[in-house]
Amino acid sequence: MTEHKEMASFANSKRPHVVCVPFPAQGHISPMLKLAKLLHHKGFYVTFVNTEFNHKRLLRSNGPHSLDGLPDFRFETIPDGLPPADCDATQHIPSLCASTSKNCLAPFRSLINKINAAPAEEGVPPVTCIVSDAVMTFTLGVGEELGIPEVLFWTASACGLMGYLQYHKLVQRGYTPLKDESHITNGYLETKVDWVPGMKDIRLRDFPSFIRTTDSNDIMLNFFIAETERICKASAIIVNTFDAFEHTVLNALFTIHPHIYTIGPLQFMLNNTTDEKLKSIGSNLWKEDLSCIEWLDTKEPNSVVYVNFGSITVMNFDQFTEMAWGLANSKKQFLWIIRPDLIAGDSVKLPEEFLSEIKGRGMITSWCPQEKVLRHCAIAGFLTHSGWNSMLESVCGGVPVICWPFFAEQQTNCRYSCCEWEIGMEIIDLKRSEVEILVRELMEGEKGKKMKLKAMNWKVEAEKAVSPGGSSCINLNKLFNEVLLAPRSEVANDDQVPSNLGGLNGSS
Repeated sequence: MTEHKEMASFANSKRPHVVCVPFPAQGHISPMLKLAKLLHHKGFYVTFVNTEFNHKRLLRSNGPHSLDGLPDFRFETIPDGLPPADCDATQHIPSLCASTSKNCLAPFRSLINKINAAPAEEGVPPVTCIVSDAVMTFTLGVGEELGIPEVLFWTASACGLMGYLQYHKLVQRGYTPLKDESHITNGYLETKVDWVPGMKDIRLRDFPSFIRTTDSNDIMLNFFIAETERICKASAIIVNTFDAFEHTVLNALFTIHPHIYTIGPLQFMLNNTTDEKLKSIGSNLWKEDLSCIEWLDTKEPNSVVYVNFGSITVMNFDQFTEMAWGLANSKKQFLWIIRPDLIAGDSVKLPEEFLSEIKGRGMITSWCPQEKVLRHCAIAGFLTHSGWNSMLESVCGGVPVICWPFFAEQQTNCRYSCCEWEIGMEIIDLKRSEVEILVRELMEGEKGKKMKLKAMNWKVEAEKAVSPGGSSCINLNKLFNEVLLAPRSEVANDDQVPSNLGGLNGSS
């Protein structure tokens, strides 16, 4: 037995060891965990680093042993620097951004040093590369100190990334901060911006929403200016998208940073792996209600609208009421995910009149396995906040969308869904009448049928991308060979556009 352990320790000591660091929010943890599982499947020893706050939430939602991991896939934690908060709700995002950028470097460095100092008999190889969220760029300094590749994972859309990269110019040219609050409602945001590479007919309202401020010291505006300025210092940037989907904007991004690797959709990519133990490790911060799948099993194909506004969106009571009655008045079947913290400053209370109206055709629950829901044959469409994970999961399910973007690059994703990918319609003014009209159009109208066809076509393109010989499959292998398994100096000194860009710049 001792000899066996020694042999295992020796074998591990020769393995590449990646440390994965997601931004501590649901929409960032989920894709990073998928990427970590892919890296493990490819032979990497993995250390996955959550904040202490989210580590506890994951244990509560998935079970006390859910993060035990495997001998070569381990979970570690660092503090986020914030005071204690509600254990069942997403932390305040601006505070989280400010705190992680100021307070996480020292504990992260200490963690890496502890890992590298582990005794040989423990079988933990030294860290050979770091993959961190692209808005956790404090990790870049640690990679540079160790002389190892430091890759940033942009978990949102490529079009969103291009939008954030323009923040500095938007400030310089006087577009933001806004002169006064009236600019949000008086048509100013309809102003077209014609100088953004790869983004035709983009309006101010289509940029990630943090430009909608009158404060030059706004936390989020300045946070993204700072983070995007540092992003180009990374050895490489990973994007969870596929070449055909964001072709034009990706071509433009490659001129800004040549080492960009598109490896999505990650959920399709992960389907090609076979490690059942790893597949069972979940990333949901809320406990899933699986009864909704049983409910969907009783429904006819293409008969249900799925409604979910993600992990961060918060609406006021009036908005909630309009959404609820719009769904009810559509007379269509729907599955609505209502988080406990969905309504700002209030608990969710559904009136008896509403519950009576939707009886037998509406199901409401607090959280669900969304990927499984969107793959279900009963789902006809998705009423969504247009978060990137939700958009990709819609594409993977061949499901068209109704968009009600809330903040960040959801505005950009909405624009592309409606105008470029032709799979969506936008709720412009949240009134019950508009919700009713759009749901009916989605379910039975001519535009809804065209959107469904487009969504199915994009699903086929996504499947091609992750198949052997597809763009994402090729790019994933190139990421390993050109970056993650190469010394940082080799990556940093190579200023040539990597060969994975050939299809985009020519044949694709």
